[in-house]
Amino acid sequence: MEFNEFKEKLIINVDKLGINLSEIQLKQFYNYMNLLIEWNKKVNLTAITEPDEIILKHFVDSLTISKYISDGTKVVDVGTGAGFPGIPLKIVRQDVDITLLDSLQKRINFLDEVINELDLEKITTIHSRVEDFGKDKKYREKFDIATSRAVANLSTLSEYLLPLVKVGGKVISMKGSLIQEELENSKNAIKILGGQIEKVDEFDLPNSDISRNIVLIDKIKNTPNRYPRKAGEPSKKPL
Repeated sequence: MEFNEFKEKLIINVDKLGINLSEIQLKQFYNYMNLLIEWNKKVNLTAITEPDEIILKHFVDSLTISKYISDGTKVVDVGTGAGFPGIPLKIVRQDVDITLLDSLQKRINFLDEVINELDLEKITTIHSRVEDFGKDKKYREKFDIATSRAVANLSTLSEYLLPLVKVGGKVISMKGSLIQEELENSKNAIKILGGQIEKVDEFDLPNSDISRNIVLIDKIKNTPNRYPRKAGEPSKKPL
């Protein structure tokens, strides 16, 4: 896809989110897309490889949570994969400090190249299992916001994310459609881990019928020290 066509399609979609992109930001997104397509030929980063789908299902989808993030906050994107939602957020929100966490070194290598090529600042990559990361005193309860997209069910995800967030902070969980049962099954885990569901926002991605839910969880008290449990347990035995 040529830059001018890409630019027009991205602008039409992000305009619905109330986001205005500069020429520099548009070029950053374009370069990011091309790096993603190129790297994906040798490293399995995403099943979404068509430019139109990358624009909507990766870039625009990632930016739907920008409005929930206050200026100057410290954000961790857990299981970021090819950098979603963290890198699109960073391109748009230079005020926010972002940590990208992933357990696969090949993905981290890709993210490091993207950060370098796009000349992004205040963004860090860390190679780690989230269960180990959440036990590390350097990171535990140090973030204002923890977010994740398409990583795990909400019970498991809460055990990954809530230990990372300071009291008064927030978990932003990006989900697809039909999440009522998942919400119901996660209430116990969220309570144990020190969280409380603030609200659930349901909407369609701009210019599409693709349904999304964003679950906002407030951190109201410290997470007990035993959580997260050792690697693998949160997914095998959700709270």
